[in-house]
Amino acid sequence: MNTYFEISDKVKNAAEAALKKTEVQFAYIERLGEFNQQKVLAAFIKNKVDETDFNSTTGYGYGDTGREKADRLTADIFGCEDAIIRAGALACGTHTLGVALYGVLRPNDVMLCVSGAPYDTLHPVIGLDNKSKGQGTLIDFGVRYEQVDLTENDEFDYDEIEKRAADEAVRMVYIQRSRGYLLRHSISVAEIEKVCEIVHRVNKRAVVMVDNCYGEFTEEKEPTEVGADLMAGSLIKNAGGGIAPSGGYIAGRHDLVELCSYRMTVPGLGREVGATLAQNKNIFFGLFNAPNVVKEALKTACFAAGLFEELGFKVTPSSNETRHDIIQAICLENADRLIAFCQGMQKGAPVDSFVVPEPWDMPGYDSKVIMSAGAFTSGSSIELSADAPLREPYAVWMQGGLNFYSGKLGVMLAAEEIVRRNLI
Repeated sequence: MNTYFEISDKVKNAAEAALKKTEVQFAYIERLGEFNQQKVLAAFIKNKVDETDFNSTTGYGYGDTGREKADRLTADIFGCEDAIIRAGALACGTHTLGVALYGVLRPNDVMLCVSGAPYDTLHPVIGLDNKSKGQGTLIDFGVRYEQVDLTENDEFDYDEIEKRAADEAVRMVYIQRSRGYLLRHSISVAEIEKVCEIVHRVNKRAVVMVDNCYGEFTEEKEPTEVGADLMAGSLIKNAGGGIAPSGGYIAGRHDLVELCSYRMTVPGLGREVGATLAQNKNIFFGLFNAPNVVKEALKTACFAAGLFEELGFKVTPSSNETRHDIIQAICLENADRLIAFCQGMQKGAPVDSFVVPEPWDMPGYDSKVIMSAGAFTSGSSIELSADAPLREPYAVWMQGGLNFYSGKLGVMLAAEEIVRRNLI
């Protein structure tokens, strides 16, 4: 096969071996993609999406029928009562999660996180770091935070969850589906279903909320289809399909989504205001495109696992594991390899390929972070990207890939940079 890129035989041979060892997983991922694409298409047809839904509004945005239909469509796709999906009013994943938390939680409520510590950028929202004190965090407003860690076997501590969730003060049981900057496994929908059953049995007041970032369309069911009361995610990750330029969604029980809408804007207005500013089409198009793009991202992650296994590195998940999000963690063991990986992957980006990523003090993180991202949408992690804090265990977390062919090449170039620098 002719190539436009110089890649060593060492990396080429590892790539060929990776493709052979991932054949079974690739076949499963293709079937999953077809299932989810049919699910999404059926929802589009049910909701009678038409060209007028792509019209734009300005000012207050009253009577935006496309915006309202996008909400109903999102609820149908995720198998729940209600949803709000916005490209502007919800700025990013962290903001969307914050809107949901502030929407539901009140003074003296307990937020019980049962998947260990949440993602770094959520710490200031909750008030878990010293810098955010007094900025209007949940803790500033009297919400109490408690945590149940995963067991030593990397599983939910179901007995402890049952014990702690029974406290009447617990208003929210929070699950982060993806791993964040940890090497734990990503949470499956089946595991979430078991937590929901326990929580709803011991505490009728408690709301199970799932941070679904990176998890949409990686299984046949979503958390809201198995008992989760509320979930939220970002549109520059899976659900935006590589097309939505910004935004997020909140989906679940109608009463909870309504409460969240009053935090998205203000009480009394809720979802009734918010001009769409010509973004309706991007939301619809992104949702429609999402299952196929997620399928390509899953294949890219699976290939990356296989290739770096061949090169002798520890990876999680492994190349033959069933996946519950699009993230692939690769343990590179030292800072030099980590930096080389990100700089090599950047060379395969369609945008900013000439840029050399360097570690920097990124807002919301407690250590220097390096990011590889040459994306059409700034910060989009459904497009091929990789990032990591420069700290132990010096693992890189990569995700995305709008199509497998470019994703595969980006992974190979990341490996090639490590080889070229004689780091393995």
